[in-house]
Amino acid sequence: RALIFPFLIRQGKPTPFFTFLLALLFCIYNGYLQGRSLSNYATYPSGWLKDPCFIAGFIGWLIGMAINIHSDHILRNLRKPGETGYKIPRGGMFEYVSGANFFGEILEWFGFALACCTIESLAFALCTLFILGSRAKQHHQ
Repeated sequence: RALIFPFLIRQGKPTPFFTFLLALLFCIYNGYLQGRSLSNYATYPSGWLKDPCFIAGFIGWLIGMAINIHSDHILRNLRKPGETGYKIPRGGMFEYVSGANFFGEILEWFGFALACCTIESLAFALCTLFILGSRAKQHHQ
C-alpha cells in the first residue's frame, strides 16, 4: 500500500520525497522484523492452520484488506478531473465510519496479529491503532 497508493492518486498534494522515503524504509524494516519473528522465533503446532485463532485472524486480515482497498478506491475517485476542495467520501464502510481506510488497515493488522499470535505482530497492530486512530480522529474533525 505504501508503494502503490501514492502512484494511483490522480491529483492533490504531491507526497514529499522524504516522507515517501521514510514510509518506505519503515515498511521494509517492519516487514523484515515480522518475517524474522515468524521464521526464526515463532513455533506453531502441526494443526495451526485449522486453529480457530488462525482462521479468525486470517478472516479479519482478509476483510480488513478488502475494506482498505475499496476505501482507497473511493478516496481516489472523490473528485472529477479539475475539481478541488474537500469532499466527504460516501459508500462502503464510509457509511459507518469516517476513516474507513484507517479502519480497514487497523483491522488488517489485528487480524494478522491474531493469526500469528506473536508479540511482534501484536506490538505493530497496537502501534497502527494509535497512529492511524489519531489520524482518523483528525480526519473526522
